Amino acid sequence: MKRMGIVAVMAAVLSMGTGAAGAADLSIVLGSIGKDVEEMRGQLDKFQAASGHTVSIVTMPASTTDQFGQYRLWLSAGNKDVDVYRTDVIWAPQLAAGFVDLTAAMQDVLPQHSPAIIQSQTVDGKLVAMPLYADAPALYYRKDLLEKYGKSVPKTWTELTATAQEVQDKERAAGNAQMNGFVFQGAAYEGLTCDALEWVASSGGGQIVSPEGEITINNPKAAAALDMAKGWVGTIAPAGVLGYMEEESRGVWQTGNAVFMRNWPYAYPLSASDDSAVKGKFDAVPLPAGEGGQSAACLGGWNLAVSQYSENKDAAIELVKFLSSAESQKARALGTARLPTIPALYDDAEIKAQQPLVAQWKGVFENATPRPSAPTKAKYNEVSQQFWTAVNKTLSGQGDAATNLDALEKQMRRLKRSDW
Repeated sequence: MKRMGIVAVMAAVLSMGTGAAGAADLSIVLGSIGKDVEEMRGQLDKFQAASGHTVSIVTMPASTTDQFGQYRLWLSAGNKDVDVYRTDVIWAPQLAAGFVDLTAAMQDVLPQHSPAIIQSQTVDGKLVAMPLYADAPALYYRKDLLEKYGKSVPKTWTELTATAQEVQDKERAAGNAQMNGFVFQGAAYEGLTCDALEWVASSGGGQIVSPEGEITINNPKAAAALDMAKGWVGTIAPAGVLGYMEEESRGVWQTGNAVFMRNWPYAYPLSASDDSAVKGKFDAVPLPAGEGGQSAACLGGWNLAVSQYSENKDAAIELVKFLSSAESQKARALGTARLPTIPALYDDAEIKAQQPLVAQWKGVFENATPRPSAPTKAKYNEVSQQFWTAVNKTLSGQGDAATNLDALEKQMRRLKRSDW
């Protein structure tokens, strides 16, 4: 792919005809895991130098659940202090009313992006957000430990369970009392919806709610998948995993105290950094499959939306177009291993050389399993909260999966009656 320079990108942005009459003071709000804020600040500095606008960052808690709640409050109140929101891929139907329609402003660049991602951010014909980056998780594993004990990379969750237990036990017996077999995101928040959807979908248990809107989660395969995960807690996973989000999982992994980790691609360059205890000792592969199923990676990713209440809409649109451009997405992939939403970038020579996980992840991203935000529309947040609560209860031993899923189905049916 031909590399565009920053000046060329900005020339394209400023030729949109937004007609901003002078410099604007903008603000962008985002949560942070890894180096998200640092990476964003570097991109904003380039935008400021090229455009004359200034941009400040409003930082949010790492929990996507907390972010969503605050966004909804601000938009409901008509908050004018935030111009651009960084939004989760699942939030478009719920927050659409508070965002500007970007269809016309982005018309010339839309064909560059994955049609599926653009469609996911289109509500009733209105493009409510532009893709910043995509996401699809990986299974991180310790190459050195698997080689040490003659183990191969697990292809199924059953194999992962057995391998994690054996390597953990042998490492502890050899004096490494802190070693854990597997770390993941077990806290009661949106991240657990992602993890549990992967366990369920990869085991043939469906997607919680079908694309047609039918509640499908209460089935034996889904229950078996969650009971399997319950068996990890306190055995191959520390009891504290019930409070882990992405960064807590990475903290255990990156200090060298886990054989396997489920996490997003952002953790790859951080794990390979000079201060990482696992540098040169790990790799990443697609997530395991359930018995008789196939690997399922939850579709993640973040987008940029312009507030209806911004007093600098034209400049905010310029910023969104800049940050979602091929140049910016390439820099983001090289710096933090965030997956591009522009398919051509997966063939970029620099990305292939410097971030091999990104180059290899095109197929995983394109075939990732979506959360049921489309069929549940504005009620998705309630659906997800009910699901992650049932899963967290199961993991923590408060009832078995079959009982909790039966109760979950009844809750969701009541919610569905109120029209999702």
